[in-house]
Amino acid sequence: MSAVNPYTPPRAVVADVQSGPESYSQPKVWSARGRIGRLRYLAYLMVGYLAVFMGAGVLAVVAGFSGQPALAGIVVFVAFIPYIVLSILCAIQRAHDMDWSGWACLLTLIPFVAFIWIFKAGTPGANRFGAPPPPNTTGVKVGAWMMLAVPLIGILAAIALPAYQQYTMRARAAQMQSPQQ
Repeated sequence: MSAVNPYTPPRAVVADVQSGPESYSQPKVWSARGRIGRLRYLAYLMVGYLAVFMGAGVLAVVAGFSGQPALAGIVVFVAFIPYIVLSILCAIQRAHDMDWSGWACLLTLIPFVAFIWIFKAGTPGANRFGAPPPPNTTGVKVGAWMMLAVPLIGILAAIALPAYQQYTMRARAAQMQSPQQ
């Protein structure tokens, strides 16, 4: 009789099974290689936009005070070129997370199709573009939520500021018409 049990599972080492924790790819902001998830995509776009917006505003003020207002418009346009490059690179990395070619980021030019980049989950585990993106940090989550908060604050300000201006004008008019006591 043999001492080996014929019903025991094989003990071979399999290369595609990892015994330890899964490795993650390091996010690279200025690269078309790698993968980024949905929240990181939104956070990078929002933080990049705010940085470029503030930088372009400062440059435009400096150019405006220099006495050349046409230069201010050119400076603002040139300042947004790095943001356009950043958004293209992030869209390529987001497409890689969905296991699509980088050329698929041209679909973001079609209205409503661009929502795929926000709502479609990436492929679980590694794909042909590398290891999965790392878990989101608190900074990434805050940056992504800013994508919702900043437009909402802008809409509320667009409604509230004209209403406040009308209120102050009516209050001044009422003061002028009231008899002096």
